[in-house]
Order: sequence, then structure tokens, then C-alpha cells
Amino acid sequence: MLKQGILITSEFAEYHPIVNLCYFLLAVGITMFTLNPIFLSVSVVCAYIYSVLLGGMPALKFNIATMFVVGIIMTFINGFFSHNGATVLFYLNDNRITKEAFIYGLVSSIMLTTVIVWFSCFNRIMNSEKLVYIFGKFAPVIGLTLSMIFRFVPLLKTRYAEIHQGQQSMVGNQKMSIRDKISLRLKEVSILISWSLESSIETADSMAARGYGLRGRTSFTIFKFSRRDSVLLVLMVIFGGITIFGFSQGVGQMYFYPLIDVGKVTPLLMVSVVSYFLLLLLPILLDVWGTRKWK
Repeated sequence: MLKQGILITSEFAEYHPIVNLCYFLLAVGITMFTLNPIFLSVSVVCAYIYSVLLGGMPALKFNIATMFVVGIIMTFINGFFSHNGATVLFYLNDNRITKEAFIYGLVSSIMLTTVIVWFSCFNRIMNSEKLVYIFGKFAPVIGLTLSMIFRFVPLLKTRYAEIHQGQQSMVGNQKMSIRDKISLRLKEVSILISWSLESSIETADSMAARGYGLRGRTSFTIFKFSRRDSVLLVLMVIFGGITIFGFSQGVGQMYFYPLIDVGKVTPLLMVSVVSYFLLLLLPILLDVWGTRKWK
């Protein structure tokens, strides 16, 4: 399970698309609007666990690499270009380099990479069919655009791998100069672009022939909102509502300048953190239970 992930047998992916979307809106939305280390720690742990659960070890390697690269870049950029803060570490060209600026950059990078990890989970759960179902009725263009975007990158990677294999089989084991290698790569990219353009024309013709965009056009869907969807959605609303209420009362605020101030640990803060943790834990528990059920 840890090597390949459980995406095919994901219990949460079998729930209604509205439930899936609400979960990720709450998870990503709350993460994006707080730099409080307690809330971020909860989000980081749950995001990484769920990502590994869905994608296995390759997802873990991607997450660690992303956090490492983004963390270093954002920490040093903010540390050397932002001169706010009271704790001066040293001076560089008469500019103050402060501890608070470095910490702010580090915490911001953790928040950003956590959001990226959540979106990687979103991409695995919310396929193109679900996106078209959600946005198809009131915003068909947005639904189609999102579904094509999420499909386009893996499709291009698959096509390029196929093109590269074909070109390598033609070249064989003969030695190539750097100029020849560059020429070969450009040829592969040219083939990929031509293939993609031709495919897009065929897709457009097929959509027009099937009546896409016409008034009164009906569509078939396999998604039905059941009782279990209602129960899970109610739990999400309760946990998410408690967390958002806590934020509205200022429990998630943190100040970095001029001095770092995390704020007081209050009962409302702890209730909000526990609610947020339970919210993020819901699909993880469902998928673990679903995996054991199938075994």
C-alpha cells in the first residue's frame, strides 16, 4: 500500500463530487489563510499522510523535494529582501538581516508547499468527470477547462514518452553529438505539438457533432447524493464551521513583526485545532477503513 498507494480503492473517492469538493475547499482554504504553527502542523501532517496514502512512495518523494526546494528559496528570498523585524542577525550592505524575516519566509514556504500537497490529493480524487458534473450546469466552460487542464499534463507526459521511445528505437545505440541530441529533442517536441494540435481539432469536431453547448442538451451522470454523503457533509460543515468561527474570533492570528507573537493558548484555540484535525482526518479514516474492508 505504501509503495503504490490506494487510489483505485479509495473509499472517499466513491463519495459524491460535492462532498469531495467541499472537503478540499475547507482543507485548502483554511490552510491558505493561516500562518499559525499549530494549524499548519495539523495541515502538514494530514496532507502528507493522505498524499502518501493515495500516491504511495512516489508522492512522498515529490512532497519532500517540493518542500525542500520551495522552503530554501522562499526562506532566503524573504530573509535577504525583507528587512522588517527587531532581532538583527547581521548587516549586509547596510541592510538589516533579521531573524523574523527568515522565520516568516520559512513558515510561508511550509504553508505554500502544504497547499501544493493538498492540490495533488485533489487532482487524484477529483477526476475530469466529477469536475464536469459539478460545473457543467451553471459554468460549463469552467468545468470543461478545469477537466482539460488536469488531464493535459499527464497526457502530454504519456505522449512524449511514447514519442521518445519511438525515436530512440530508430537511433539505436549509435553515439550522438550534443548538437544531434538537441536536434532530436526538438524533433520530439515538434511531433508532440503537432500531435496535440491534431488531437484538439478532432476533439472540437467531436464535441460539435455531439451537440456540446446547445440549449436543452441533456447529460447522463452516475452520481447520486446518498445518505452517507449527507452524513459526511454534515460532519464537514460542523468541524469546518467550528474552525472558521475560531478564526473569526482571532485564534489563528500570528504576528512576525517586529517580534514573533504566536498568541495565547485558549480553550477556543484548542477546540478549533481539534475540529480542524478531525475535519482533515475524515477521508484518511475512510480510506484506511475501505482498504481493510476490501482485504
